[in-house]
Amino acid sequence: MRVKCILCDNVDNIKGTGLLAKQLRKRRVMTYMCDPCKERIEDRTKERMATGNFKVFRQKKRDDYI
Repeated sequence: MRVKCILCDNVDNIKGTGLLAKQLRKRRVMTYMCDPCKERIEDRTKERMATGNFKVFRQKKRDDYI
């Protein structure tokens, strides 16, 4: 299966019967990132976390009964 990285537009071949290929076919919203792009994002995130200015924005849990 041919997939395209959303960041660098690099076209890769992945095994068509693998888990990632199945997930990409089933959920069209799920996107593919190549390994160099994933590593680059992980490294930059770790650098920002080390500075202490990095904040993870998570949605507040809401109680449906209130």
